[in-house]
Amino acid sequence: MTEALIQGLLLGGFYAILAAGLSLMFGVMRIINLAHGDLAIVGAFGVIALTERTGLSPWLALALVLPVMALVGIALQRWLFARTLRAGILLPLLVTFGLGAVLQNTLYGAFGSEARSLGSALGDLAWASWELPGGIVVGQLPVITFVIAVAVLGALQLLLNHTRLGRAIRAAASDPEAAALCGVDAHRVHRAAAAIAVALAGLAGALLAMQATVEPYGGPTLLIQAFEAVVIGGIGSLWGTLLGGVLLGVAQSLGALWSPQGFQLAGHLLFLAVLGARLWRNHRHQLGRPALPAWRHPRAARKAVRA
Repeated sequence: MTEALIQGLLLGGFYAILAAGLSLMFGVMRIINLAHGDLAIVGAFGVIALTERTGLSPWLALALVLPVMALVGIALQRWLFARTLRAGILLPLLVTFGLGAVLQNTLYGAFGSEARSLGSALGDLAWASWELPGGIVVGQLPVITFVIAVAVLGALQLLLNHTRLGRAIRAAASDPEAAALCGVDAHRVHRAAAAIAVALAGLAGALLAMQATVEPYGGPTLLIQAFEAVVIGGIGSLWGTLLGGVLLGVAQSLGALWSPQGFQLAGHLLFLAVLGARLWRNHRHQLGRPALPAWRHPRAARKAVRA
């Protein structure tokens, strides 16, 4: 039981990295990017291809791929997402769904259907572990992944709280109209958010390829896991995303003790329970509280800009 809890905690670090980009893009642009998991697979295959063809270390290849993924995010925002934002909620969903299908088939055409991994390129690190008191064995790579997750989320929190770009992102996420009145360039904010989100997806995909195998059509599964972590932890909070990832990972690890199928089932059940509780709470809150008058405008965006 203790080992399952530790493994679930470490698995939550991966889920947090995977979900952070999805949460950021929704919080800033109000887009649910259905191609998020496929972009993670693209990042994984990019690192794999660079490692196999040049002989570089997977970590160095990852450092080279992440800026490319950020540029991909900027290009997608400028030429695809920005045009669909004007058409309501449905069109971005359809467009990102189609983008995911294009990415899946492109990867299949370039790499085939065979599952790939970075395990052989990592050498001893791929299976190295530490033995804790009580006979508990903890893999070194999952610990490194969790440390990376905390470091990345901490850096993002510092960016959002202590930089001009971060304040603009928070303002646009709180109230786009008020942020625009205060001089925030929405296009610049959206490009920055898309770049960070896609780079985080690529990072998560590469970390997955170091610990397991990836295949061209594995994106939808990653999307579901990221979405569940975001809902469990709460949209709009980076540390909530980490908490949601940890809770999801712990639930899956405990479910695996019951049966192999319980790994995924326990995570889905936790997601449904949290989602149902949130919907019930919001419903009771709306019944017990009158609607705000139309003249009351949120001040969060103006405060964030002035900070």
